[in-house]
Amino acid sequence: MKKITVLFFLVSLTTFGQILPERDRATLKDEILADRFNNMLPELMDKTNIDMWVLISREYNEDPVMRTMLPALWLNARRRTMLVFYRNKNTNSIEKLAVARYDVGDNINSAWDKEKQPDQWQRLVELIEERNPNNIGINISEDFAIADGLVHTDYEALKESLPKQLEDKLISAEKLAIAWIETRTEKEMELYNTLVSVTHDIIDEAFSEKVIKPGVTTTDDVVWFLRQKVTDMGLETWFHPTVDVQRSEEALKSHIESFSKAKEKTIILPGDLLHCDFGISYITLNTDCQQHAYVLKEGESEVPQYLQEAFEKGNRLQDILTSNFEEGKTGNEILLASLQQAKSEGLQPSIYTHPLGTYGHSAGPTIGMWDSQGGVPGTGDYPLYENTVYAIELNTTVTIPEWKKDIRIMLEEAGFYGTNGFRYVNGRQKAIKPIKVEK
Repeated sequence: MKKITVLFFLVSLTTFGQILPERDRATLKDEILADRFNNMLPELMDKTNIDMWVLISREYNEDPVMRTMLPALWLNARRRTMLVFYRNKNTNSIEKLAVARYDVGDNINSAWDKEKQPDQWQRLVELIEERNPNNIGINISEDFAIADGLVHTDYEALKESLPKQLEDKLISAEKLAIAWIETRTEKEMELYNTLVSVTHDIIDEAFSEKVIKPGVTTTDDVVWFLRQKVTDMGLETWFHPTVDVQRSEEALKSHIESFSKAKEKTIILPGDLLHCDFGISYITLNTDCQQHAYVLKEGESEVPQYLQEAFEKGNRLQDILTSNFEEGKTGNEILLASLQQAKSEGLQPSIYTHPLGTYGHSAGPTIGMWDSQGGVPGTGDYPLYENTVYAIELNTTVTIPEWKKDIRIMLEEAGFYGTNGFRYVNGRQKAIKPIKVEK
């Protein structure tokens, strides 16, 4: 499929508000995957100095990285699946091989004839010996779960099968695995823009008079509207959504209560400040979004100015955080610089931004956790690279004299960091959504 075809799919989705049918999704997914294998992977292997990358998984216990490499018609690995990627810089080529009985889609060719070599492990050794790489990357990692997909049984079997001179070449492919997971291509970003737009549209509908009837509708009703809407559109959620309420007569909840996914069902009333946390999965990507709405009281025609001013402080914290994005800075460095700047401006910030893309909570630099505002060892020490996407997730506590209490403005939007710096994938919320009360 040429790029113009991909764009046609995306224009069709945007224009008609329709998600692609399954067959077209499969086509697009495989084209995106081919682009990643043929154009992106060689660059990543050179960047991380990995000559050969070996991934091994068994059905229903897949390496998280391998799962992202399976073609559209493969929903799982089969039996024991072994993938071998060999980068030959001298010929500027990359081999994509499967030590399996059959090709893994159109991109990875079978390199095992069981009738000639009955032992799958020995065939893997033969392929390695024929290419004699300087090193062999395997997915083992102390800090990044997604890059730690080689299970103990397969690791031990691999070491037992390899002769000593090849076993000595085994190294962690952590950096390559993270790079594969976090790096986005142009084709993916074209799709991402539409996916975030769809996410915003669903939230707009959920936070509207169509769904919310004050005094009747509960927060749980809105949650299940979101789930059902996603299902009806042929999409999936990668986590159960939440909807919660802040109101004038109730004290601000603690962080641990606010971040609990088991929200108490609450009847929505006029004067409530609503908040949602919602994300969807589509083809190769995920979204993660938090926005606010306000239920207008009788006589109100717009969101009270004091709430809108509070919301603007949330936008300001976003600006501070993203202004500190710079390639090579670690997540911890970005976090601490942003918190210091925000506090110097009188804000009460909390930042807990995470990589977003192939997985919702993806691999890459962690920029704070809600309960680790001094930095996150390991994942927070990983640097920021270009062509990566993040859930710009944070909150700021604001004192509201009119309510005689503090509120928390909690925001989350997909943001892309590339050669031209930072941008939101498809905009961000800049004002609280008003919900009118129907008489």
